[in-house]
Amino acid sequence: MTFSDLHHAETPLVLPNAWDVPSALAFAEAGFPAIGTTSFGVASSLGRPDGGRSTKDANLALAGALRALDVYVSVDIEDGYADDPAEVAEYAAALGVAGINIEDSTDEALISPARHAAKVTAIKARCPGLFVNARVDTYWLGTEPESTVDRALAYVDAGADGVFVPGTTDPEVLRAVTSAVPVPVNVLANPALSLAELARLGVRRVSTGSLPYRAAVRAATSAAVAVRDGGVPPAAASYPELQARLVRYSANS
Repeated sequence: MTFSDLHHAETPLVLPNAWDVPSALAFAEAGFPAIGTTSFGVASSLGRPDGGRSTKDANLALAGALRALDVYVSVDIEDGYADDPAEVAEYAAALGVAGINIEDSTDEALISPARHAAKVTAIKARCPGLFVNARVDTYWLGTEPESTVDRALAYVDAGADGVFVPGTTDPEVLRAVTSAVPVPVNVLANPALSLAELARLGVRRVSTGSLPYRAAVRAATSAAVAVRDGGVPPAAASYPELQARLVRYSANS
């Protein structure tokens, strides 16, 4: 089964988003057949805010480290870290992974759909087998939501294999998008909609985004506060378990 095939199962593909090797190993151990990355988690780990193309080198290194895993990997490359489509395509090719997310905004502002479509076209010409998930940031940024479907269709015409529409859980919006877009539609996980409900709405992929990273930060804080204040720390994986996982990874990488 290919990475693309995973988007056509009975229920949506759940793609957990890692920010480093240990988080990816944990997701792989939990049985996920594919793992994404989170630009927020990667940027935050570097002490940088999300966006601003701060994760370019870190994502290249992380992609290289995750290639040893026996799962498909999709990397969030923000806007491709360049305005020139050829540069973006070369970067995507250097990752050596199964898929990418590439968003149609830079510095929290939408770019023209034509510019984003040009990036998609260049990537597919350079890497025909790469699953390109074109992200439409209209709802994420709260800007031009009425252009969502038109933008998505422009990216599909440019060669996108999937379309990612984060920022909305409105069933009517999601149904309108999935009905109009002829490739798998990806959304962010939200407790307001179950996987079964999303499947009925036509959604084919559900990403966790930065949720696991944010949950890990809160759990780490809760553990330290519990020790300080005499409370009960949250459940945690054991040292031997994590060490053994890293030993196995090191032997195969």
